[in-house]
Amino acid sequence: MSQEILFERDGRVAIITINRADKMNSLDFAANDELVEAWREFDADDNLQVAVVTGAGDKSFCAGADLKTYTMDFANRPAPEFRSRYTNGLGIGGITRGMEIYKPIVAAINGFAISGGLELALAADIRFCSPNAEFALQDVKWGFHACDGGLIRLPQIVGHGNAMELILSGERINAEHALRIGLVNRICPQDQLRQNACEYAEMLAKRAPLPQRFAKEVMRRSVGLPMEEALRLESRSFYDLGGTEDIAEGTTSFREKREANFKGK
Repeated sequence: MSQEILFERDGRVAIITINRADKMNSLDFAANDELVEAWREFDADDNLQVAVVTGAGDKSFCAGADLKTYTMDFANRPAPEFRSRYTNGLGIGGITRGMEIYKPIVAAINGFAISGGLELALAADIRFCSPNAEFALQDVKWGFHACDGGLIRLPQIVGHGNAMELILSGERINAEHALRIGLVNRICPQDQLRQNACEYAEMLAKRAPLPQRFAKEVMRRSVGLPMEEALRLESRSFYDLGGTEDIAEGTTSFREKREANFKGK
């Protein structure tokens, strides 16, 4: 992996950094492919339980696709190629479409999260941001609309009206606005953002891995299902945990009044 995408391990936490600060951490095709490989590495490594994704520097988390090299090439591919490689393949950043990762993912948004960058943040499970963070789906200003989850995930996270405001106007909102509508979970001081996100990820990594993954899968798969079917999915998932070491260790540690030592089995 080149120096444009950094992959670090800190215990059971993976820290993935888009290292293109001079380009506002936008993604060209090569950097995007490397980010895909970083997510695959995280997902395949049983020793890694939680990921933190962030951008280099203090100005931008990710400014989305590099308009100079990516967007027109991407949008004008022949239809069969576009369908097979993108529509039925992977979205921008590797986790917006086509790669189901059920381990927890925390986004540390250190500045601009614009268009594809916001879509990458939306694909995370928990979002922390710095006070200077700004969020937008600016695509309508450039003649297109979001295509990597912005139109789908944003309404689920912030509600239909708030999503319409962002999508139809292309205007930016600041960190306080994002917190108010539930787009981010916390605002952290810029110089503490990465540390706070990593500490939170370390806390998540102490929890039982299998319930985390099963719960995330249920929450994702239940979107759009009838309530009765979704409730059955939840119940069945709980039953599937019944014979695992995680539930045995969790209940035993509770009785013995000690901290649990989960193995993810």
